Amino acid sequence: MKNYIPILGWIKEYNKDWFRSDLFAGLTVGVMLIPQGMAYALIAGLPAQYGLYASIIPLIVYAIFGTSRQLAVGPVAMVSLLIASGVGVIVESGTDAYIELAILLALMVGAIQLLLGLFRMGFLVNFMSHPVISGFTSAAALIIGFSQLKHVMGIPIEKSHYIHEIVIGAFAGFADWNWITIAISIGGMAVIILARKFLKKIPAQLVAVVLGIGVVYLFRLDQAGVRIVGDIPSNLPKFGSPSIEWDQMKLLLPTAFTIALIGFVESFAVAKTIQNKHRNYQVRANQELIGLGLANIAGSFFQSFPVTGGFSRTAVNDQAGAKSGVAALVSASLIAITLLLLTPLFFYLPKAILASVIMVAVFGLVNFKEPFELWKSDKGDFAMLIITFLGTLFLGVEEGIGLGVILSIGIIIFRTTRPHIAILGRVPGTEVYRNIERFDQIEERRDIVVLRLDARLYFANLNFVQERIDEIVENYKPDIKGLVMNFESVNMVDSSAIHFIADLASSLKANNIDLVIANVKGPVRDKLFLSGLTAKIGPENFTISVQQGVDVIQNKERPKFDEYILESKK
Repeated sequence: MKNYIPILGWIKEYNKDWFRSDLFAGLTVGVMLIPQGMAYALIAGLPAQYGLYASIIPLIVYAIFGTSRQLAVGPVAMVSLLIASGVGVIVESGTDAYIELAILLALMVGAIQLLLGLFRMGFLVNFMSHPVISGFTSAAALIIGFSQLKHVMGIPIEKSHYIHEIVIGAFAGFADWNWITIAISIGGMAVIILARKFLKKIPAQLVAVVLGIGVVYLFRLDQAGVRIVGDIPSNLPKFGSPSIEWDQMKLLLPTAFTIALIGFVESFAVAKTIQNKHRNYQVRANQELIGLGLANIAGSFFQSFPVTGGFSRTAVNDQAGAKSGVAALVSASLIAITLLLLTPLFFYLPKAILASVIMVAVFGLVNFKEPFELWKSDKGDFAMLIITFLGTLFLGVEEGIGLGVILSIGIIIFRTTRPHIAILGRVPGTEVYRNIERFDQIEERRDIVVLRLDARLYFANLNFVQERIDEIVENYKPDIKGLVMNFESVNMVDSSAIHFIADLASSLKANNIDLVIANVKGPVRDKLFLSGLTAKIGPENFTISVQQGVDVIQNKERPKFDEYILESKK
């Protein structure tokens, strides 16, 4: 049961010292989550209180079923942007129908994540490369940041997920800019940055919120055009089944899949990063999908929109000393108390301060160093990052990440279909063979050519391998008498590869060139033996080392292979 309900594993170890640490960490993250939750609800196009609704039940459920003990689940900027971009094209934001669809989306996201987890599909995260994630994250962060210009400047800007349209709209309304609102926004950002530097033990966002409320209340700036949050219902989220309509679910399905995968990638990445500091537990991808899925499903019955693990809150949670999921339970309790008793205190909270919270948080996600590092080390990954970044900025959020995933899969296919093949030479005085292009003073023979194939051999790369071998053989004619293929890097062969090897041996023999295969790994050797290929091309043409393969061709002597070959019969 511990594998399916991880809380059963750590609850037996729980003690007073853990509770003290969890209490402090939970209160710290809870205080941080109050302004963040409301701010991210605004990004999602929802009333501020829904950010608090999304910060109760999902936290509790994840604490029970999640494998990370420090991951802080809740509203995050990236998912909120995806909600706005997906639901906003179906119905108008801010309406009751919009809220219903956002809650339905949580149910759909949870169901997808749960199914992926149950069917052990956590490996899907591998199809999103780091450059793609970095490019998407940076572009989405810019979109989120610029989307807050309407709150920063205090003017209405037509809703858009394209930066150039937002900027044009902002400057088109220059005459209506509310300079008091702008001052509050800039002041809020300055307070957050300075508080992080000089008041490290106090959540910087809370400092900005308190000062913002105080300034607006004391000087009655709401009467000067400064937009405030206003009334927030003083009650806990109500239990109710999400409104399910199949036609709407079909429209939401692409967004649900995108959020399910992006949310999991973001959450799993930060969970693994934090887990590396703690050796007393393991973060398991499939169980994380199950935990996040159940958190979103349960949340959807309590007016929650989709949530996932957040970078900044998780880091704070860990730094504050969180030992277990009890910290999340403390955070959820604080949010519940806030909803019941403290919401009147946020009446005068300026939306400009929430915009400041968002902008400082998301602009920290823009990675300026990564493109320069990739330009130096890997031009292909650099291209993936830039294409994903520009695609997200100018085509749209979902289109951008879709383009990135397609690029990642395309690169995988391209690289596996064009494997690296090295020509090897002998290191003088040894029986060690190395790539002739990477080392000087290597002994290269023209009569016996040694090749190393650095990839699995399967149907998709056989044509490339054949072309490369033909090219090498042609370059070494008329001296070449034998070809040794070093299989030490070949982990797998399929049926097409077996036919390929047989045909290669026949074609080389027709040209009076001997083929020897060296260093075949056990599983590959088994497959060659069971397929009959070993007997077909002769067991004497399989050797346990490159040097023995060279000797076989050179001396025309049968090697001592019995024990090596017989292993495949077992």
